[in-house]
Amino acid sequence: MRNTILATLAVAIGFSMASVPLSAHHGNAEFNTEKTVTVKGIVTEWFWANPHCFLKFDEKTDSGDVRHWVVETSNPPDMVNNGWSKYSLKPGDEVSVTMHQVKDPKQPIGRVVKVALANGKILGTGGGDTGATTKSAN
Repeated sequence: MRNTILATLAVAIGFSMASVPLSAHHGNAEFNTEKTVTVKGIVTEWFWANPHCFLKFDEKTDSGDVRHWVVETSNPPDMVNNGWSKYSLKPGDEVSVTMHQVKDPKQPIGRVVKVALANGKILGTGGGDTGATTKSAN
């Protein structure tokens, strides 16, 4: 009987230890949250799905190269609460994306703070536009 209880307890502890990384995936560790960067580009894809929405866009750099960005946002219900929809962006739209970039500035990856459309409309994520802002990530 005692061995059964110990075995059950060991399995329960094992499951609880394995579940800790699952709840930790929403951290900010990979992003430089001390500052924001703003990048202008053309939307290539707006991916509206759980658990996160993603915006893909192309930036034409000062050297003439094209940089392919992938930036994440929150889940669709959160985005709706902030005024977004699955139709907010479409391929070909000109955008100015303010984001927290990943800590390695060579990587074109970030988390959206806000998106300014060519018509002047601003779509925010509710995350606040805090920190120093630079004009471009290149």
